[in-house]
Amino acid sequence: MEEKRPTTGKFGLIYGLIAAGIGIVFTFMLMAGDLLFSTSRIKDIVQILIFVAVVIAAIYNFRKENNGFLSLGQALGLGAITAIVSALIAIIFTYLLTTVIVPDFWERTAEVTTIIMQESNPSMTADEIDNALAMQSKFRWITYPAILIMNLFIGFITALITGLILKKSENLD
Repeated sequence: MEEKRPTTGKFGLIYGLIAAGIGIVFTFMLMAGDLLFSTSRIKDIVQILIFVAVVIAAIYNFRKENNGFLSLGQALGLGAITAIVSALIAIIFTYLLTTVIVPDFWERTAEVTTIIMQESNPSMTADEIDNALAMQSKFRWITYPAILIMNLFIGFITALITGLILKKSENLD
């Protein structure tokens, strides 16, 4: 009887759910610490590192369950599936966050953006800032495809590097 091999789809789904779950918990931690609207890049870096770690864990554990074998294609597939699953959940969560959980999310974001604009360019008039914010509000929808694109990009790069490091072919002698 042949042993059952793990599938990239199952692993990608599981680890995509894990990545999304950790991301949601991290967002609630930011909210609890009143850091959701912080302009610090550290929170962005932490979110990226968490996602990278989950993709690496998915690939590593897949290889372990696959008798130590991993192809580059399997690694890339795991990265893509993990990225898509976590991105789709992140998109749904972001929509809920910005409309239900924090209904004034976009207004608070505009306040932070106004402060940043005033500090970085003190010569901007109030009208110029208002025009910039009005233009920005027209492009809020770009947030959602950007989540998908960024996840796929980071997932691909992480899977490529990890796959090149961990790949091991079966000898079919």
